[in-house]
Amino acid sequence: MFTRLKTTTAALVLCASGALAQDSITIGMQLEPPNLDPTGGAAAAIDEVVYANVFEGLTRYQADGSVVPALAESWDVSEDGTVYTFHLRSGVKFHDGTDMTAEDVKFSLDRARAEDSTNAQKALFKGIASVDVVDDVTVKVTLSAPNGGFVTNMAWGDAVIVAPESIDTAATAPVGTGPFKLGRWVQGDRIELVENPDYWGNKPALKSATFKFISDPTAAFAAMMAGDIDAFPGYPAPETLAQFGADPRFQLLIGSTEGETILAMNNKSEKLADVRVREAIAHAINRQEIIDGAMFGYGTPIGTHFAPHNPDYVDLTAQSAYDPEMARNLLAEAGAENLTLTLKLPPPSYARRGGEIIASQLRAVGIETEISNLEWAQWLEQVFKGKDFDLSIVSHTEPMDINIYARPEYYFQYENPDFQALMTELDLAADPAKRSEILAAAQRMIADDYVNGFLFQLARTGVADARIRGLWPNSPTQANDLTGVSWAE
Repeated sequence: MFTRLKTTTAALVLCASGALAQDSITIGMQLEPPNLDPTGGAAAAIDEVVYANVFEGLTRYQADGSVVPALAESWDVSEDGTVYTFHLRSGVKFHDGTDMTAEDVKFSLDRARAEDSTNAQKALFKGIASVDVVDDVTVKVTLSAPNGGFVTNMAWGDAVIVAPESIDTAATAPVGTGPFKLGRWVQGDRIELVENPDYWGNKPALKSATFKFISDPTAAFAAMMAGDIDAFPGYPAPETLAQFGADPRFQLLIGSTEGETILAMNNKSEKLADVRVREAIAHAINRQEIIDGAMFGYGTPIGTHFAPHNPDYVDLTAQSAYDPEMARNLLAEAGAENLTLTLKLPPPSYARRGGEIIASQLRAVGIETEISNLEWAQWLEQVFKGKDFDLSIVSHTEPMDINIYARPEYYFQYENPDFQALMTELDLAADPAKRSEILAAAQRMIADDYVNGFLFQLARTGVADARIRGLWPNSPTQANDLTGVSWAE
C-alpha cells in the first residue's frame, strides 16, 4: 500500500517535477513479531517495529548508544542515589487522545515490577521500592538501593510508558505516545504505521511506514533487487551483500549490534550439569568456521557474554579455543562419550546455518545432535518459556544484558550465588572504575563456568536504497528507529 512508485516514465516525471513527495518507506524484516506489546513479550522483533516509533519511555537510546531524555525532559537524583524525580513533558497525548501524565508512569512501572508481571526484563524494575505521583508532570521513583544504571534501564523497550485504558489490547492494537501509530497489521505479511498528527515532538519526515516480513533469504534478495523493499536493516543473506555494494542503487549499512550470539546450554539438563561437558562443547566449536559459513565473514568472535565494542570488554576467546582433542578428553573424564543432545533452532539464518555447522563440529568429538527447526513462537514456548531443550542458538540483542546470568529462572538456568552477588554489587557501584572491575569479574566468571558456548557478536548487516538517509548503521538497542529517516531530495 505504501510502496513508492518505482517504475514507469510517469513516476520519474512526477519525481522530477516535485509533485511526488517521498514520505513513505517499506522496511524488510525477517521475523514477524508475535505481538506488539514491548512490555509483555521477549521477541526482539517487537521493539524493531515499535521502539521510538509507536512507544516511548522516560529516556531513549540514540543511534550512537547514548541515552537521552524522552518523555521525561529532565530528572533530579538525590544525594544518596536512591530517589529519582522525573519531570515529564507537558501536553503529551496517547494515540487515543488521552493525556499522558505521571499517573501513567506510575501505572507502567508498578505493572512492570508487579509479582505477576509478564515483562520479559522484569529485573530492570526489581530495585524500585515505590513510585509516587507528585503532580501531573512530576513522578518520584524511590529505589531500595542506588543503581548507577537506572536511567539507562528506563531506555529499554520493556520500560516504555503505557496507559491503563489501552494496555489490555496492546498486543494487537498498541496505543503509545510516539510519532507513528498503528494503521493495520496484516498478520503473516506486514505492519503498516501512519503518522500521529498530534505528536508532541519534532515531526518525522516520513508520513507512513510498512514493515514487510520476509523470512526466506532468497526472497529477501529478490525483493530488494526488485525495489519492493526500500531497506532491510537486518538483511538475512550476507552472501549477497557484495552484489548490493557494487550496485549504485544501494547502500550497505554495516555496523555493530548488542547481539551476543550464543550456543545456549540448559544448565539444569542432566546431560549438561557437569561443567566438563559444557567445557568440552565449548572447545569443540570453531567460531571462525561458524562466522564464515553462517555469516559469510560478518561477526566478531566472543568468549563471554559481552559486546567487544564496549570499553569494559575482556577478550576471553582463548579460554574456550577450538581444541577437539581437549573436548574428547573432557567428555571421557565426565563419562559422557556417547552423548546425544537436542538442538532447537529458531528461524534466523545465523541459527539455522550455524546449527548445521555446530552439529558437524560436535559430531567430530562424539556428540550427536537431534536438530529441530522451530518457528519463532514455538521457540519462545518450548525453549525460552518451557526450558525444554539441551542446546539452542540465539542472539541476545538487548544492551548490557550480562545480568541475565543472575536469574536462575532464565531459560539457560544458570544458578550461581557468587555471580548474583556481583550483579548486586554492580547495581550499587557508581564509580566508573569500580563498575569496570566488577564487569570484568562477571565476564570471567561465566566464562570459567562455561555457562554457554559463546560464539560471536552479531554484525549489523543491512542494505537500503542509496537515497535513504538516517537509518541506524549500528544497533545499540533492538530498533528500526524511523524518527530521523528521510529521502534525499
